[in-house]
Amino acid sequence: MQRTRRTPLSESEPSHLPGDASADPQTEPADLESAGSPSSPPPEDTGSTDENGGGRTPRSWRLVALFGAVGVLVLGLDQLTKALALQHLTPGDPVNVIGSLLKFNLIRNPGAAFSLGSDFTPVISAIQIIVAVGVVWLSRRLGSIGWAVAFGLLFGGAVGNITDRVFRAPSPFHGHVVDFLQTPHWAIFNVADMAVTSAAALLVIQTLRGIKLDGTKDVGKK
Repeated sequence: MQRTRRTPLSESEPSHLPGDASADPQTEPADLESAGSPSSPPPEDTGSTDENGGGRTPRSWRLVALFGAVGVLVLGLDQLTKALALQHLTPGDPVNVIGSLLKFNLIRNPGAAFSLGSDFTPVISAIQIIVAVGVVWLSRRLGSIGWAVAFGLLFGGAVGNITDRVFRAPSPFHGHVVDFLQTPHWAIFNVADMAVTSAAALLVIQTLRGIKLDGTKDVGKK
């Protein structure tokens, strides 16, 4: 009797289990990283960096404190020098300090710079108040020392002259600003005016350098 030849199980058609990499010798295992979720898009180029060339920096309360300190210092110095001028100077009697380069010459200015707008003192007062409030509001975004100092100078100077217009004679919001510093070929001014002018110059420098309010810097600016 002829015995039937059996085919060994190992020689039968192989059964492939799911995920068996050896199932197809021509197929390489999938790259887990590439087979996952789609690759993340490259970070968006903001076109700006901070002053030191790094990334964006969070708001610093130290810069807000610097802004406040500069503002209070300017305001205190302005009011102190005005009080001394009123105490020791006489209108119409200038005092030479540095020859003809600097004189103390006391006047009361009802208008803006160069005594312009003397009939619009309340309007000028309102504009200065708006400027002061706006500076305080924007100071929350400070990220640059230059901007913090400029804002402090601007705030102290604006509030210094606002104080004169609100509290000095002849009446509230019609008060005359005390000016006493005189140089050749220039209008008589005070410490508050000096601070505002310095703030404007510093803001122009920061802008030309490409440094923004939050401390970031435009690419391409040196």
